Amino acid sequence: MAKQIEGVYERVLDCAKEEFLKRGYTDASLRTIAVNAKTTTGSIYTRFGDKEGLFSALVEPAMQGMLQIFRLTQETFHALDEETQKSTMPEYSSKSMEQLLDYMYTHFDAFRLLIDSSYGTKYHHFIDEMVRIEVEYTYQYMEVIGCESIKSGIVTEEFLHIITTAYFEGVFEVVRHNMQYEEAKKYIHMLRDYHMAGFGTIFSPPGI
Repeated sequence: MAKQIEGVYERVLDCAKEEFLKRGYTDASLRTIAVNAKTTTGSIYTRFGDKEGLFSALVEPAMQGMLQIFRLTQETFHALDEETQKSTMPEYSSKSMEQLLDYMYTHFDAFRLLIDSSYGTKYHHFIDEMVRIEVEYTYQYMEVIGCESIKSGIVTEEFLHIITTAYFEGVFEVVRHNMQYEEAKKYIHMLRDYHMAGFGTIFSPPGI
């Protein structure tokens, strides 16, 4: 096997990130990436398999890291007893979102790629996976605390999916708008308060 030239892998990733951010996955050119990285398209195929493999190398670690943090946070909270869940849910939710925001800004370019440049890849539905996890555990929480709107069937998982999707699309707007961290932190805090106020009408809807 021919020895790979040192530094090419890193140059390809840097140039690929620039090209994907500029043109999106579908319109990005491996030839342009190769030229800018001072290598060949053949060397890119050797190292990454294909264009989606190259995109994956840029986003997969950050995406999996966020999903792991998110699942662990949910599992830790739902391992608490009912009364503790009730008393700590708002605080726990706030700290969880701050943790995700910090992680997102530590890997900001990867999330720019996921949110703005992933159309045409399997990563295009990244937010949907976040929503799926949140809905699953929110429904569990509402069952644990004996929420009447769940018992009565007024609030369904489908409805939770709709409002949770709106919330998470809002959260990732900080990436789409390329906000500075401190501005994003204020935005997320306001958005969470807005979301939680609306959630109050779901926990205790009129007529129940």
